[in-house]
Amino acid sequence: MTTCTHLQQQQHQQQLHSYLQHQQLQAGEVCTRARHLHPQGHERSHRQQDCLLHVASTIALTEEEERASAPPSPAPLVVVSFYKFAHLPDYQSKRQPLKDLCEELRVSGGIILASEGINGSICGTRNAVEKVLKHIESDERLMKLRRTESPATDEEEELHHGHTEKSPLGAGDDAPFRWGHVRVKLKNEIVTLGIPEVSPAKEVGKYVSPKEWNSLLQEDGTMIIDVRNSYEIRIGKFKGAVDPETESFREFPAWIDDHLRKQESTSQSDGLNAEVRPNYPRKVAMYCTGGIRCEKATSLLMSKGFKEVYHLEGGILNYLEEIPASESLWEGECFVFDKRVSVEHGLKVGTHKLCYACKKPVNDEDMLSPAWEDGVSCPYCIHVKSEKEKERARARQRQYEHWGLVGGPHKGKRPWTPDDSFQETRNSDLTELV
Repeated sequence: MTTCTHLQQQQHQQQLHSYLQHQQLQAGEVCTRARHLHPQGHERSHRQQDCLLHVASTIALTEEEERASAPPSPAPLVVVSFYKFAHLPDYQSKRQPLKDLCEELRVSGGIILASEGINGSICGTRNAVEKVLKHIESDERLMKLRRTESPATDEEEELHHGHTEKSPLGAGDDAPFRWGHVRVKLKNEIVTLGIPEVSPAKEVGKYVSPKEWNSLLQEDGTMIIDVRNSYEIRIGKFKGAVDPETESFREFPAWIDDHLRKQESTSQSDGLNAEVRPNYPRKVAMYCTGGIRCEKATSLLMSKGFKEVYHLEGGILNYLEEIPASESLWEGECFVFDKRVSVEHGLKVGTHKLCYACKKPVNDEDMLSPAWEDGVSCPYCIHVKSEKEKERARARQRQYEHWGLVGGPHKGKRPWTPDDSFQETRNSDLTELV
């Protein structure tokens, strides 16, 4: 609406300016004829011409002033995810200076600090983001952060600049990119495995570049393990990869003990060398979204005695960015923990949406299911949500549909009731009285 009004004003001003120029020419002709016939008439025409010239120059000046006063186009935003495992016993003291700097530079996002290092994803202008990263790397223990970068989507830019009405979760903790808003949290681990003694800073698997990854996967005796959660794997994975069927990274160590270690002990009990047993992996190749979970996972396997453990450097995102689809062993889309939901080769935004009830990806077919209710349930969570949870979700969805964001008068704490309309009217009356 604002854009249309602005265009209409410009067109009106152009038409008026053309009219005045025409009137100016006519006044000039009148002045020329009157100069010889009627001296007084000539003076009046001359004054009219001066008036028209003044009005025309005023309009031209207004247009120039409008162009000069128009706000400059905002600088493009970038999203940078980064992490580094390092020994940081003083991590708590780093929180406030980092938060203050992000707020000063209008950098939004989320950052986790722990004694084992740092993990974050931030959004801002190129200059602002680089200043934050430079501040972090000024500590020599955090130099050479592992980072991945992508341009901000239109929705992320809106969220970053404060327009959070696009998502029911936009006003809550699940909106990572909000203008002037950054969360810097202190935790026990930067990625939660539940075993603090596992330290990638001490030992970690061998990094494999995206260009070398295909060859490793096609070698005989290589076991490919997807370290991500089952709902992530459901929409895409590498060909031949094993799905541990975990719902959180905390469950991964138990899966390793139940599957890989049993194979090794069986081999030893049979008196066979584990290296020559067909179902025992000679090599283990692991991957995840951006690489951080694999750092922990490969460190875990090495602590259990595995020798040949490899992981994809930069994770799936790095692979999809560097390897063309024609040469790729990737199948499907990659789930990401931001407003894009999923990405394809070249990091193009994928086709999946998010169920805001369970935070899991859904496709068009899922949204045609009878189990789909926007903001309330999907085929993957309808049977695990209680009726009370669904009613609370419906209340939140109504707030979003009515107010444009979650956090209306009911705060999502209870379903809407007929009494609410009376209360809203009463509150409105009280506001007018105040």
